[in-house]
Amino acid sequence: MSRGEGPGSRLPELVGSGVELFVDRHRIASADGVVLRLHHPRRAQVAVAFNRPWEGPTSAYVTVFEDEGRYRMYYRGSLGGGQTEQTCYAESRDGINWVRPELGNFDWQGSRRNNIVLRGVGAHNFAPFKDSRPGVPNSERYKALGRGTDPKDVLHAFVSEDGIRWRPASPDPVFTKGRFDSQNVAFWDSVRGKYRCYFRTPYRGVRGIGVVESADFLSWGEPRLISLYPPDAEHLYTNATIPYFRNPEYRLGFPKRFLPARQKLPQRATGGISDAVLLSSRDGLHFDRTFMDAWLKPGPDSRNWGDRSTMPAWGLLRTGDGELSAYVGEHYRLPTARLRRVTMRLDGFASASAGAAGGSLTTTPLRYRGSRLVLNYATSAAGSLRVELQDANGRAAPGFSLAEAPSLYGDAMAEAYTWKKGADTSKLAGRRIRLHFVLQDCDLYSYRFAGR
Repeated sequence: MSRGEGPGSRLPELVGSGVELFVDRHRIASADGVVLRLHHPRRAQVAVAFNRPWEGPTSAYVTVFEDEGRYRMYYRGSLGGGQTEQTCYAESRDGINWVRPELGNFDWQGSRRNNIVLRGVGAHNFAPFKDSRPGVPNSERYKALGRGTDPKDVLHAFVSEDGIRWRPASPDPVFTKGRFDSQNVAFWDSVRGKYRCYFRTPYRGVRGIGVVESADFLSWGEPRLISLYPPDAEHLYTNATIPYFRNPEYRLGFPKRFLPARQKLPQRATGGISDAVLLSSRDGLHFDRTFMDAWLKPGPDSRNWGDRSTMPAWGLLRTGDGELSAYVGEHYRLPTARLRRVTMRLDGFASASAGAAGGSLTTTPLRYRGSRLVLNYATSAAGSLRVELQDANGRAAPGFSLAEAPSLYGDAMAEAYTWKKGADTSKLAGRRIRLHFVLQDCDLYSYRFAGR
C-alpha cells in the first residue's frame, strides 16, 4: 500500500462561496500575534441510550446524516460476549430528540416491534450514506459498506431505495485490502467525482487510516495510506472522515485516538483509554494535524475512561442557525452505554485568534469570485477586527486599505465587512490579492466571498 508524502499539494488560488477555515496553515503567509486556536465541543444531552434488549453495552459505530428535513442515524446494536450484532435505526426532526421506529423488518425473540434494519453480513460496522452522485438511480440512492463474517477482512456493498430495507449490491465482497474491524466510511466525493472510502488499516505497528476510490461503488482501486502531517504513530481507531458541507473541498476527520497501554479503571478486564482528535485535508489524501491536543477529552465522568468510549460518530448535523452537532459514544461495555450530542459553533472547529495585545494575519495570494467579504467572528466588548485587501506584493488596494477599514466588533456568523466606501469588492474579483486581518481580542472562524 503506497503512502503520500509531505503536508499536501499546493492549493489552487481561486476561492468561491465556500468558507475558508483556520484548521490548517496552507493559506496563511504570515502571522504576528495571531495563533490558530482549537475549539472544543460542548457536551449536551444524551441522544440515545442503548437500552433496548437488542442493543446493549457494546453498541457503537454510529452514522448520522441529514436527509431532506429529517436526520437519520444508524448504529450497531450489540450485547457483547459473542451474541448477535444488528444494525439499528433512529431518526429525528431536530437532531436533539431521537425516536426508534418499529420497522417490522426482523424478528427479535418472537416480535418484530424493533428498529433493526440489518443482520448478518455487514451488521458489525454498517456505515450508510445518502448518495449525492448526479444520476444515481432511486433504487440505489442509499449506499453502505459493511464488514464480512466469513472471511471477516473484506467489505461488502449494500444499496437501498428508502434507507430502511437493504440488499447486497454484489454477491461478492467489493474490497479486500485492509483491516476492517472498525467503522469504515464511504461517501460520494463531489470534488473528486468519485466514491471514497476511509478504512482501518495497519500503519507502523498501529491502527492507521487508508483511503481508496471507486467510480461505481463496486470496483475499488489500489488503496493508499493517508499522508499525515506532522507524521505520528498513534492508534487512530476510527476516522469519521467527512466532506464539510460548507465547503466540500475540506475533508475533516474526527478519529478516536486509542492508547492501549493506559488503564484508568483497574477493575476493567480490558485496557486502553481514548479521546478524539481533529484532522483536516484539502485533497482527501494529505491530512494535517495542526492541533496535537485532543479535540474532545473523556471528561470528568469516570465511566468514559474505559476502552473505546469517546468514539465520534460519522457525520455533522446543523441543528440551529449557528450550531453544529456531533455525537460521541460513552460508557462502552457498561449497562449505561449511550450516545451523547456535543455542540459547537458553525465553522467553529478552530479560529485565528488574538488577545488584547492584538495581532495580524496575512493570507497567501488568492483570486476570488464574489462581491462581498463575509466573516464569521467574535470579539470581546473591547475587541475589534479590521481587514485590508492587498495586491499580491502586499500593497493596499485603493479603497480597501487599513486607513479606510473601520473597526468591526460583535459576534456574528455571516457579516459582510464594510469599508468606508462600502462592502462591494467586485472590482478586485479575479485579481491576485491578499487579505490582511488585524485582530484584537478576537476569534476569526472563517471567511468567504459571497454574491457575484
